[in-house]
Amino acid sequence: MMRYAVVIEKGETSYGAYVPDLPGCVAVGETIEEVKVLIQEAIEFHIEGMLEDELTIPQPRSVSYDAEVSVKAMNL
Repeated sequence: MMRYAVVIEKGETSYGAYVPDLPGCVAVGETIEEVKVLIQEAIEFHIEGMLEDELTIPQPRSVSYDAEVSVKAMNL
């Protein structure tokens, strides 16, 4: 079992997701819930394709965390 970091970004009309450790693995959905399902499917499909092409599957290397900052400290 591998665990890849997924980045979800809110666009003007939808959400986009990508996997930093799997270049080209992306998904778009109307809601966060939808894009989570779609990126999971995209990861599986992406890895299946790599296996069929006899490519090495990249090890998960990216990590993420939430950085909390004070807006007052930025003089906004």
